[in-house]
Amino acid sequence: MSDTIEKIKCLIIGSGPAGYTAAIYAARANMNPVLYQGIQPGGQLTTTNEVENFPGYVDGVTGPEMMVQLQAQAQRFGTDVRDGWATKVDFSGDIHKVWINGTKELHCETVIISTGASAKYLGLPSEQHYLKMGGGVSACAVCDGFFYRNQEVVIVGAGDSACEEAHYLSKLCKKVTMLVRSEKFRASKIMEERVRKTENITILMNHDTVEVLGDEQVVTGVKALNKTTGETFDIEATGFFVAIGHKPNTDIFTEFITLDETGYIINTPGTSKTNVGGVFVAGDAADHVYRQAITAAGTGCMAALDAERYLASKE
Repeated sequence: MSDTIEKIKCLIIGSGPAGYTAAIYAARANMNPVLYQGIQPGGQLTTTNEVENFPGYVDGVTGPEMMVQLQAQAQRFGTDVRDGWATKVDFSGDIHKVWINGTKELHCETVIISTGASAKYLGLPSEQHYLKMGGGVSACAVCDGFFYRNQEVVIVGAGDSACEEAHYLSKLCKKVTMLVRSEKFRASKIMEERVRKTENITILMNHDTVEVLGDEQVVTGVKALNKTTGETFDIEATGFFVAIGHKPNTDIFTEFITLDETGYIINTPGTSKTNVGGVFVAGDAADHVYRQAITAAGTGCMAALDAERYLASKE
């Protein structure tokens, strides 16, 4: 065996709440976990300004600060946290092989996949500017809607998730303007009817977002295009929500791990187990329903416990 190959008892791929929680449990169980942080250390929460719905933070916490604390807690128990990301895997044999940054080869007894999912955005420069500023752009109404109580917001999307998020926002906000980019919803009829019947939701069909408006610090409105008439107009808003879907970060596992039609990992119900023995999943890489920090952390715990039991069964 080459000297460049490293043997690892428990490899954790990804560093959001799922990955760090798995690391905490694995380290306390003497599994000597090695965690690679991935392309976006800390995951989606690093794009969230304030987190107020995670138990234990009475006064709230910023997403980046929470990730720093979770990393420190994992390291306190001995987790080896490393920079880098997995670029290739081979789960065809008894040894789980993972390559880091295309060069370093790891042979792992267990692997916990916590690569998460990435929210899809429109890609407008103004949208990305205010997203990075934490000044009014969000891809999670449940996470951030609370900050827009009694204000006016705009949401883009046409599927069930968009309708669900628009309805959620309607309970908090004075007015919700929903921009649907085509002439019809992709959502189920029941979800479409729910938003259409909600008095403070205004639905604009066949409309595009041209620009997110603001004062360079916070969002003040949205410039929209009526695709039927070609007219543009401004909508006053303090928040801009994008609900056009998420892409699970699972491409490198396609050959070996069973995925659903949209790329989410399919786990054995009630467990973190995948179709490959010794390979487990935690967090948003398998969760297209809840996508919350607290649920991700819970599945991180499950994955570490399942991995510990798997190792014990091999002894």
